[in-house]
Amino acid sequence: MPTDLTDSVFSLSTQSPGPHKGSGPQQRRHRGLRAFMAIVLGVGVVSGGVYVASRFLDQQETLIRPHCTAAVGPDQHRLDPEQARNAALISAVAVRRGMPARAATIGIATSVQESKLRNIDYGDQAGPDSRGLFQQRPSQGWGTEEQIMDPLYSANRFYQELETFDYRSLPVTEAAQKVQRSAFPQAYADHEPEGRAYASALTGHSPAALNCVLRRPTAAGDVAATSAQLTAAFGDLPVSAGAHSLTVSAAQERGWAVAQWAVANASEHQIISVSNSGLLWNRAEHQWVPGTTGKSQVVITFADAAP
Repeated sequence: MPTDLTDSVFSLSTQSPGPHKGSGPQQRRHRGLRAFMAIVLGVGVVSGGVYVASRFLDQQETLIRPHCTAAVGPDQHRLDPEQARNAALISAVAVRRGMPARAATIGIATSVQESKLRNIDYGDQAGPDSRGLFQQRPSQGWGTEEQIMDPLYSANRFYQELETFDYRSLPVTEAAQKVQRSAFPQAYADHEPEGRAYASALTGHSPAALNCVLRRPTAAGDVAATSAQLTAAFGDLPVSAGAHSLTVSAAQERGWAVAQWAVANASEHQIISVSNSGLLWNRAEHQWVPGTTGKSQVVITFADAAP
């Protein structure tokens, strides 16, 4: 036992120090485990957020009802993508034949009345052998059933008949009736506003007047097939193909006819954007937005794979 202060101090100074908190392998292991768990939790939060965002986008996609609209003035007319695609073909054939927008108006209004712009393979009691976009009848000299079921043939055949008289001077419903010889001669008038709106856009008379609201692409686009359909509808066009794009040299109304044909065909051909004359139709944004393309080129861009 120490006997004085010096001994006490000496005795304290020579005692072995106890363990120091916060040091040693065990504490370092604890700190490493906490850091690892923090990283795991952080990754989990991020992954969970990505999953939730992805699910939200998927749910938003399912809420989209694909459709196209054409507007002339304050009025908008709505079609589903199949109908819009057929309206685009009817208009393109009129453009190829050098016919005015009024001819396309008559053609579209007629097809809306006869088939609701669908290429149907059945008739009705009045015409059991009626077929196609215009419900033309083989028994009435319109062609074979196989020919009539080809939309390109049936549109050309309709315009061939329309050109036999002065359709420009007649009301739309009268011009349609002279071609179709329907039991309901005034019915075509009901569809004249719709026909005019789509014809004005799809012949290029009204720029950026057609818009389609679509879901995301489900596959890669087929550039070659789209190019073939485009030239079949419009005739020979200066077209250059890239891996995932088509560039068409076409100016003014012809350019806008091609551009809006592409928008109307975007659902079928997995097209994600169409640009012309400083405007861009963007599938993801469901609208026309400012773009950079010049006035004599239409650029059609395709999905390179399903998302």
